Amino acid sequence: MSKVTQDHLNVNGTKFTIDDSWLGESLLYTLRERLGLYGSKNACEQGECGSCSIMLDQTLVCACLVLTGSAIGRDIKTIESLAPEGSLSVIQQAFVDAGAIQCGFCTPGLLVTIEDFLDDNAEPTELEIREAISGNLCRCTGYGRIVEAVRIASKASTDMEGTADDGN
Repeated sequence: MSKVTQDHLNVNGTKFTIDDSWLGESLLYTLRERLGLYGSKNACEQGECGSCSIMLDQTLVCACLVLTGSAIGRDIKTIESLAPEGSLSVIQQAFVDAGAIQCGFCTPGLLVTIEDFLDDNAEPTELEIREAISGNLCRCTGYGRIVEAVRIASKASTDMEGTADDGN
């Protein structure tokens, strides 16, 4: 069995030393079990549900499908990076405002997905929103409140950008 010794993962702007992990270990396992970052959830372990969605070098991926060995030295962002501790990001606040949080299991993956989506599409249509979140399964809701949360976040982000532009 190949081992990784003294290699580093760059997670949420922090360099973590990974001692004695298996190269074939999933990045999700490493994040949760070795680094104590429990935000990304372990559900299907097949990349089908989106509960473990993270950003890897600015690309949305399912952490359950990424080997830890292939993530060494790359930029990893998890749900824990969305907002400074003690505050909510725009999309997190929108989820609260829209009542889009049910059991919460799918929420971290949805938030990471939507954050990435809104970075590329500030004013999406409902169809674009539904397509963007189609890789994230939620068993508690019909997605209506989640779509509404994306609309709220989109409007809030656009309003903030407009205010910032007015100040210059």
